[in-house]
Amino acid sequence: MSVKLLALDTSTEACSAALSIDGEIKHHYKVAPREHTHLILGMIESLLQDAGLKASDIDVMAFARGPGSFMGVRVAAGVVQGIAFAHSIPVVPVSSLAAIASVAMQQTGESQVLAAIDARMREVYWGAYRRYDDGQVVLQGEEIVVAPEKAPIPEAGEWVAAGTGWGSYGDVMKPALPDRCIISLDECFPSAESVARLAIGVYENGGAVAAAEAIPVYLRDNVASKPKQVS
Repeated sequence: MSVKLLALDTSTEACSAALSIDGEIKHHYKVAPREHTHLILGMIESLLQDAGLKASDIDVMAFARGPGSFMGVRVAAGVVQGIAFAHSIPVVPVSSLAAIASVAMQQTGESQVLAAIDARMREVYWGAYRRYDDGQVVLQGEEIVVAPEKAPIPEAGEWVAAGTGWGSYGDVMKPALPDRCIISLDECFPSAESVARLAIGVYENGGAVAAAEAIPVYLRDNVASKPKQVS
């Protein structure tokens, strides 16, 4: 079955859109804080135009649903809901932390990632992820917002540290890893390409939701419910 999936990410400093057609992904990506609202629609239009498609031709949409920048997460959620409502397109929300982990795994070839986004207020958004032999990227435990010195670093195993949380608070968190930190990717951002890769499997397994259920996850202050297991 031919699947056309449009994915968006505006949850951190990076802004990106990706179009997957039968697993082949084209994408636009730019690190541009505070410019997401000006960039994202143009990225979408360019991808669709290059592929000779209209929004109504898309089978499924996906977006990085957070955690991340409060306004940034809302940008992608709003755009996705607008398009999905208009054309009755199902949506796959994907964790921004899972997307970071996926990027880090692709860059390093490693299978275990501790993803951390600087949440400001001396806290980090935190999630530990493992990629299994079937390619699924699975959350170990739960995603939380936590003070960096209280981050629940696993007691065993070698890990890649990825995300802006490590850039801001690595001096606090890395001592808990000693020699088990394989590499630190302090400016590893999620991308729409990684969101698309994670979303394809979810969609094929019946995990898409209606546009009305495509809501952001903030973690802080219980603005939204806790995330489900992600892949």
